[in-house]
Amino acid sequence: MHKFVALMRRYCHDYTNRQDFAACDTIMVPDYTLHMGTHVLKGRDTQYKPATSKQFQQFPGLCLTINEVVTCGDRLCLRFSEHGASVRHSGAVAAWGGIGLYKWDGERLTENFVEQDYYSRRGQLARGVPLPVETSALAPWDTQPAPANPSAEQIVGTALQQNDLTQIEGVVFDDEWTGAPRQRVIEARSAVIDDLFSAGDQVAFHAAVMGRPADDFPAGDATRRNQDSVLHMSGLVTLENGRIVRGRVIRDRLGLYRRLTA
Repeated sequence: MHKFVALMRRYCHDYTNRQDFAACDTIMVPDYTLHMGTHVLKGRDTQYKPATSKQFQQFPGLCLTINEVVTCGDRLCLRFSEHGASVRHSGAVAAWGGIGLYKWDGERLTENFVEQDYYSRRGQLARGVPLPVETSALAPWDTQPAPANPSAEQIVGTALQQNDLTQIEGVVFDDEWTGAPRQRVIEARSAVIDDLFSAGDQVAFHAAVMGRPADDFPAGDATRRNQDSVLHMSGLVTLENGRIVRGRVIRDRLGLYRRLTA
């Protein structure tokens, strides 16, 4: 088993699924930094642990299922589903997706750019009707590194900055995989790429897309909707013959919704 993959297995099972903060200390460096939406949590003990502790309190039986692992050896992308019952919603159950891009120092995790579909989770808990858990990877911990692919990185970077990935039929957004209709959240005008790396024919990215909220995303008053907003997203896409042909993207729809309705 590759060393980075083995570290992520400990992160998923020894720490997250067991909710063992002692294991967390052996997996992350003290100044571990998490980026999610507009939030930056820097400091394993001072900021990261208190934030995740609130999550564990709301979902005391929280489970993490691995959907996909991709690595080039010095970077790793984890596509996952979290699911559980919320004590704040009388035990209502939800399942939601996430994509994280991890860095390490060869021994412990140092940084993560991640998005989770809390917008979908919010809707499931409000309705009391959960979505299914996305299919788990068959052998995630047997993943071997694939070499970096600079040309693929350039193609994806250009697509993010100049185009809208919602126009690519094979790219699945948020909970669209369950049969939910595709939702245009923002009319993209530009993008800032926070993180991006490749492994063979796959490219993982985290980006902030700027533009006007789309008509498919009814939130906020006319004044706010006519102003540019920011939508954060994480994605993992696959290329064939120089084209993006499929992938998964998780967008911070809840963060945008809250900013528009604040």
